[in-house]
Amino acid sequence: MERPIRVLIAKPGLDGHDRGAKVLARAMRDAGMEVIYTGLRQTPEQIVEAAVQEDVDTIGLSCLSGAHNHLFPEVTRLLKEKDATDILVVGGGIIPEEDIPKLKEAGISEIFTPGTTTATAIEYIKENVKR
Repeated sequence: MERPIRVLIAKPGLDGHDRGAKVLARAMRDAGMEVIYTGLRQTPEQIVEAAVQEDVDTIGLSCLSGAHNHLFPEVTRLLKEKDATDILVVGGGIIPEEDIPKLKEAGISEIFTPGTTTATAIEYIKENVKR
């Protein structure tokens, strides 16, 4: 029997709003995934360390503060340093369309903007996680 997909949901930076992250975490859990939620105000270093320690398949980053162009690429950079590029990294939040190509170039696999359904995010992870 294959183990469930392990997902780490993280709120990098000083963003204090986590309702969407919690809704997504619950939906993922209900879909059979194991979910680790790191809580608010995490540094990229803390996120990567937790992801490696917990042996996750996916990191879901949520940012509403506008710092996504710095924080998301820093997470992927640190994953490379830890030789953990097999971890699928997705992001979501209030992210302008014009920022998405740069984030994808930095290693963020997909960006989910407001209005994306939880089912869409879950299906994307199931189809793209490296196991």
